[in-house]
Order: sequence, then C-alpha cells, then structure tokens
Amino acid sequence: MPLIDYRQAARVAEVFKPIVKSYASSPDTFTDPRFYPEPSADSETVALYFLVMVAMDHRLSRPGRPYEAVIDGEKFHGADLLYRLGMLKLERDPDFFTADRLERITPEEVRAWLCVGSVCPPDPALRASLLRDLGRKLRLLYGGSALRLLEESRGLLHSWDPDSPGFVERLRVFEAYGDPVEKKAMLLAKFLERRGLLRIRDPWNKRVPVDNHVVRIALRLGLVVLEEPLRIKAERKEDFTPWEDIAVRIAVREAWHYVATRTEVDDFLLDDILWTMGRKVCIHGRPKCSNCQSHIICRGGSRCLLAGICPVGLGAAEAIDEPVFYDTWWY
Repeated sequence: MPLIDYRQAARVAEVFKPIVKSYASSPDTFTDPRFYPEPSADSETVALYFLVMVAMDHRLSRPGRPYEAVIDGEKFHGADLLYRLGMLKLERDPDFFTADRLERITPEEVRAWLCVGSVCPPDPALRASLLRDLGRKLRLLYGGSALRLLEESRGLLHSWDPDSPGFVERLRVFEAYGDPVEKKAMLLAKFLERRGLLRIRDPWNKRVPVDNHVVRIALRLGLVVLEEPLRIKAERKEDFTPWEDIAVRIAVREAWHYVATRTEVDDFLLDDILWTMGRKVCIHGRPKCSNCQSHIICRGGSRCLLAGICPVGLGAAEAIDEPVFYDTWWY
C-alpha cells in the first residue's frame, strides 16, 4: 500500500507556505474569455458550462497522441484545448449545454465538437454516453437546473446525511462524477466557488483534485512512498488496477491536504500551483528542476524552490512518472 511520509510533508509545507500565501492575494478567477464564460454571464449558463466541461475533463491524450491543436493562430494543449473548444461551442450554440440537448447527444456530435482536424480525444462514444447520463439525470432530479443542484447542496461539500446530501454526494449520481477519489467533484467545486456560485460552508472538506500532475509531484517529492510491488509496476510502466489507482490517489490526496493544513492555506489554492507546476516544471519524463523561470515555484531564480528537499532535485532518486492508468473517466 502507498504510505504518506508526514515528515517530508511538513518540509514541503514550509517551502510552499510563502509561495501559496503570495499567490492567494490574486488567484486565478477562471474568467479568461478564451476558456470560461465572462463575469457578466448568466449564473445558470456558467454553472451548466462548468458542470459539462468538468465532466469531459479526463484522459485527453495518449502516448504519442497529444491532444493539441492550433486555433486562430494560437496553440492549445490538453485541458486548454478542451476548454477553448468549450467556449467556442458556448458562443456559437449556447443551448448545447442544456439538459435537453445533452440527453440526446451522439458520438458524432462529440467528434464534431472536440476534434480539430485529425486531433481527437480517444473516446468520443464514452464521452457522449457520459453527457447523455448527465443530461437525463439533471433533468429528472433538478429540472435541468445546475443552480438548483447547488442550492439543494446548501453550501456543503459533504453532509453525511443521506436525507440531505452535500454537493459531492449529489454529483455521485452522475456517471461522469463517480470517481471514488472525487477529482472531478473537487475541480467543479473549485471552479464554482471561484466564480462566486458556490459558497462552501465546510472548507475543511476541501481536497486537491487528484490528477496525474499532483500524483507525479507527490511521488517525486517523496510525500507518498509506494511499497515495492507498486513501485516496481510504476517503474516498469505496467498498468495499475482500478483499486491500486484509488489507493495511490487517496494517499496523495490526503498528503496534499496535510501540506495545505500545515501551510494554512486553502486546498484549492494549493491545487492551482500544483497543476501548473505539473504542466510546466515537474513534467512527465524529465522534470525542469533547474530551468523553470516561468513558474511561481521558481520565483527569484531558475531552480525549483523544492529542489533542496526533493529526492529527484537532489539527484538521490530517478524521476518516477505517475502510474499508468489510462482507461478511465475518473480523471
């Protein structure tokens, strides 16, 4: 089983504390018009947009087949391309995001939406199925209203009351949000809170949305240690089982929550930094420990500020990548 190294987590928290507190003064508001609705947009439209887009925010690339394309002279990769296409769809066909339309969507419509030339996500039929499920259940349970779902959650991520579920519990009814580690649910909560649509009354239940980036960083930093059978599978790039993936990501989630608690910052703010760090600095393959001027983790120099406590940065360990687990819509 994966184990959390709490001593290492405390060291990591000390490095992160000034970085995250500085970032907290002006965090991402998720209003960049290339990717998200404008601040003045109708609240129901904004809530539906994020509900749909986060449902699609999983496994966009495969080895040798990156999900990236140029649109209007600008290159987009991964989630950036997904959300750019989302905004183009919202501008041209806003009714697409309503429950009635989602309930009838076909794989061909998903391909027409999310493919740019020959660049496509790997599973359009699955994505269409997830959207149909989302639309049908949103109509049946909430009259097609994403805002009603938020209102009935009463600002609670978790309520532990079966008669009055919280936001995360309510999302579990949708196949797209069924991840046991709650990656998409937490990502959606982060977006909606930052846009002022979800006022979270139980912030202690926040967790970092656990995807490949935050797993990779946690393993390389030694926050989470894989016992030998899992470590060997990761090093050999053998497929993890769903149960192994869940075990690793839960350990990673709680390790980062411990870091956030020690740092005295919000888990969602910490996630902002981790996600961009995983895309720009601690990347898949060879990390940019000494060449990362473009990220806050390298403020004041070109070397990652975590390098002095990171086994990889110190040269004491090889840069392990995240475990292989491609066939999922959890994250």
